[in-house]
Amino acid sequence: MKNLSNKRVMIIDSLNLFLRSYIVNPTMSKDGNPIGGTAGFLKSLQKLSREIKPDAIIMCWDGRGGSRKRKQVNKNYKEGRAPIRLNRNIKVLNEQQEQENRIWQMHRTFEYLNNFPVIQLVADEVEADDLISYITRYSCFKTSQKVIVSSDKDFYQLLDDKTILHRPIQKKFLNKFNIVEEHGIHPTNFALARAIAGDKSDNLEGVPGVGLKTVSKRLPFFEEERDISLPELIEFCSNQESKIKAYQSIVDNQELIKENYSLMQLYSPSLSIQAKQSVDWTIDEFEYSFNKTETDLMMLEDGISEIYWSDLFQDFKRLCRDNK
Repeated sequence: MKNLSNKRVMIIDSLNLFLRSYIVNPTMSKDGNPIGGTAGFLKSLQKLSREIKPDAIIMCWDGRGGSRKRKQVNKNYKEGRAPIRLNRNIKVLNEQQEQENRIWQMHRTFEYLNNFPVIQLVADEVEADDLISYITRYSCFKTSQKVIVSSDKDFYQLLDDKTILHRPIQKKFLNKFNIVEEHGIHPTNFALARAIAGDKSDNLEGVPGVGLKTVSKRLPFFEEERDISLPELIEFCSNQESKIKAYQSIVDNQELIKENYSLMQLYSPSLSIQAKQSVDWTIDEFEYSFNKTETDLMMLEDGISEIYWSDLFQDFKRLCRDNK
């Protein structure tokens, strides 16, 4: 891969982006089956590429059994989530058919991306979050500007001088200063703060009565740009003579905080040596190419060829030209 020092790298939480389109986009294929997940994903990619103008695009997917390691720590991790359902206006499929259609659309999206000058990363027993964290620290991109695309707040902890977050649904670009300003918590300490507060989306309960606002109010040093350790936190709370219950609650629940932190932190991504080698090889050996002929045929087959794709195709040609 061409050296991308001081260039812009767009890193996409692919499943996060796909599911958003799958749920809301009503596009149907020529044979009458839903294909909004794929069509919406590609339209979102076109918009993102136009707005961000990246010099490289990396797609990170959840691998098979991606949650297994974290479930070994806490069996309730990500349990109890509501089923992912199609756009409510689409009533042609039952629940089983919807599931089969979603899997087919994900595979179809993957096939489209294989025709594009886009790096796709996936590894067994690795979540996309860990892949994204690994990429932000990858030597090839050390001096690059990294733009993570996801609605997931887990990525707040990765924001630094070279890494920002774009949340498409909220239409926001966030840097480390925005996080401190909005939450009173520095990204360096955001994983510990969330370990205290818990995360309902991942079914992780927090310390009773202590949310992020309480963390910011009662632990003002969390806004400092330095790593705050759990022992330092417990020592601080133990030494407080105040009758405020939050301090004692944190002390009483330090094992819960420790476990939550092990599940939430992305500073040390959970990748095996083999997974890291696979990622390294994929990036280092990647060659930019755009198979427009195959893409046109696939779009014609899927009934989405009449959608305006010119901007996306022009961006792909630019990527191939600039990375020769």
